[in-house]
Amino acid sequence: MTKRTQLALATTLVAALALGASGCSDTTKKGTGAAGASNPAAANDGKILGGTPVKGGTLTVLSNQDFSHLDPARNWTMPTMDFGTRLLYRTLVTFKAEPGKAGSELVPDLATDLGTPSNGGRTWTFTLKEGLKYEDGSPIKAQDVKYNVERSFAPDLTGGPDYAAQYLAGTEGYKGPLQGKHLDSVKTPDDRTIVFELKRPVAEFSATATLPTFAPVPQSQEKGTQYDARPFSSGPYKIETYDRDKQLVLVRNEHWDPKTDAVRKAYPDKFVVVMGLKGGQIDDRIIAGEGADASTVQYADMRPESAPKVLPKADVKARLLAESQGCTEMLHLNNSRAPFDDPKVREAMQYAVDKEAVITAGGGPALNEVATAYLPPALSGGKQADTLKIAPSGDAAKAKELLKAAGKEKLKVSLAVSTGDKGKAEAIQQGLSRVGVEVVIDTVDPGAYYDVIGDLSTTPDMTLTGWCPDYPSGSTWLPFVFDGRTIKDKGNQGNYSQFRDDVTMKRIDEINAMADAKQANQAWMDLDVEIMKKSPAVPVLLERKPLLVGPNIAGAFGHPVWTGTIDYGTVGLKDPSKSQG
Repeated sequence: MTKRTQLALATTLVAALALGASGCSDTTKKGTGAAGASNPAAANDGKILGGTPVKGGTLTVLSNQDFSHLDPARNWTMPTMDFGTRLLYRTLVTFKAEPGKAGSELVPDLATDLGTPSNGGRTWTFTLKEGLKYEDGSPIKAQDVKYNVERSFAPDLTGGPDYAAQYLAGTEGYKGPLQGKHLDSVKTPDDRTIVFELKRPVAEFSATATLPTFAPVPQSQEKGTQYDARPFSSGPYKIETYDRDKQLVLVRNEHWDPKTDAVRKAYPDKFVVVMGLKGGQIDDRIIAGEGADASTVQYADMRPESAPKVLPKADVKARLLAESQGCTEMLHLNNSRAPFDDPKVREAMQYAVDKEAVITAGGGPALNEVATAYLPPALSGGKQADTLKIAPSGDAAKAKELLKAAGKEKLKVSLAVSTGDKGKAEAIQQGLSRVGVEVVIDTVDPGAYYDVIGDLSTTPDMTLTGWCPDYPSGSTWLPFVFDGRTIKDKGNQGNYSQFRDDVTMKRIDEINAMADAKQANQAWMDLDVEIMKKSPAVPVLLERKPLLVGPNIAGAFGHPVWTGTIDYGTVGLKDPSKSQG
């Protein structure tokens, strides 16, 4: 998208908002907790659309991409975590299915409670509910949860959460259960009891147990990397067919017992995910809302260029969700090699990026805000720090000064972005061109994006992606994004800057050892300021997640934990007879 097009879109969007709007990345990494700073332009923020659903019918999800991973040991992207843990498998603990602040409340899922700590918070014990069954009617056992936790260590099963490796004792050198070895720090004294022995006290381990790592996988169903194509269901739906990159069909799991599940409502009889569609095509179909498209929701964000078709029309705007994601989108600079192994060059990038242009490319101020720090507002007292105090449009003169001091007045660098973020990439490209930095853009299919940037042999000079806390704690943010010890040759997650800094790693350990949550929270905010001075990445924007739903959709809201994605556990149809499939 050209600069002229971006400015035209911004003008149209502002006009639309002025005329009648009091309301209102393809891939954002991980999940989280509380909503970010409020935006008066947001549509239907914190509301449930369409009333209470009626049971039955087919709900269709229109998507521009396949899922990165449905295997619970590998599932760590949004909104795949929402989709998987609400429909296909259950975890020890989960979050309430409610909009707004209430959705951040923890509730038991497979477990009878939120877990019992002992040994000063180094040991956590969970007891499974009675009557839990898989899709074939066989019982769900504590040993199955243990097995999936162990699977998360397998070198071939890349992409999943790292919490087990970070928290569990005795994991050094462990490579998963596929060779018959098991973890002594995860004990199952009987079929309904599972005990986790941790390296250090973790007061928030109940929240950790909401992650897909803590879903059950029976060893008898193990298929290695092929498990991605057919996870064995412990949730309300099971896979009927899955044609990669084309279509996924879910039907009811008749052995799921709603008496054991206070969260998932399972209104539709069937979910059909149609993949490989263009973003604008998806928007246009749902905006029109005709025939079967009346019973659809979209998986990826509404395209920015669709805003003028939505915001001025009250009936369509009423079907737009735009929840705060609670995430920060960043331009990661590859610190492991030239030119970004030079701190002065990295600092220059902080001043060179035109964040206002990126905001415009992302749909304007109705859907984005400028980011001035790494931690999102939800983790920094409701407002981000502004350590460097750089104008939103950047400071080209200062950037040139820093590059000249580094002897790098002319640079050529690569930037990889997900396909849907090409407009943002062009805005970054144009901003950096002002200071003599030539940017070569490589667009990557959303379904493969994290595999590409997470492989150190293929990762570019710069990547654009967001990070969201998995629950409201700085411990789910800075250690994953800036701890050099988390970097992997393949399946690298979070630390796309490949930032290795001894002072930062030492401080991360010190904060993790703090028993006082308030003290730790302040320490994470202070560490954010210190890391910003070293500029491993450029914080660019804070996003809302704009999602359209069809006129026959009911019970839809953007869940605060899963970064504003639709809670698939409670969404359904107003009139099932109007759906098809």
